[in-house]
Amino acid sequence: MELEKYKILLVDDEPDILEFISYNLKKEGFPVFTANNGEEAVKIANAELPELIILDVMMPGMDGIETCEELKKIPALKNTIIAFLTARGEDYSQIAGFEAGADDYITKPIKPKVLISRAKALLKRYHPANAEVAPSEGDSISLGGLTIDRERYLVINNGEELVLPKKEFELLVLLVSKPGKVFTRDEIYNAVWGDNIIVGDRTIDVHIRKLREKIGQDTIKTIKGVGYKYVV
Repeated sequence: MELEKYKILLVDDEPDILEFISYNLKKEGFPVFTANNGEEAVKIANAELPELIILDVMMPGMDGIETCEELKKIPALKNTIIAFLTARGEDYSQIAGFEAGADDYITKPIKPKVLISRAKALLKRYHPANAEVAPSEGDSISLGGLTIDRERYLVINNGEELVLPKKEFELLVLLVSKPGKVFTRDEIYNAVWGDNIIVGDRTIDVHIRKLREKIGQDTIKTIKGVGYKYVV
């Protein structure tokens, strides 16, 4: 599917920003929907099923973090890419955003060409829910009490089914694919987020912490100054 066929939902309480971003994305041929609050965003997303949602963090009422959490509860949006748009500093908002299930982070103000480039880079990583997965060794991975079904996006840990956000799932698949191998931070960034997507330095740390909470604190080891590895 051509990138320009993908639908984009913009959510921001500032009309000028909505108009600016919408205008530039429409110039590239993208179908664009807009919402100026979280409640409206959830309704539109549920109806239109956009492939990409660009979501402001600081909004009155339901803020971006809460909105993202609500969007992640909608099964039909499980593969939708969510990028936060904010002028805030990195620490609190980026960590909170990634914990809520966001895929990326865009800092405003942003130049039109950069915005378009980021949107296209994000959409290149979109995988339709009904996309066929080529049969290959590794569609299902079993290791100790952990089973990962890559085709169904399903993780079973000691008999318990887990629902993981997409990036957490992809990170776990990567680490489990080669138990004992130390994956550097650069290798993880490139494999999970893509080398054409810019994310904050704390992104991997947040996702690792969330995985440890779900599958056990001792399963993923930190190799200080290098990266992470999965141990049995």
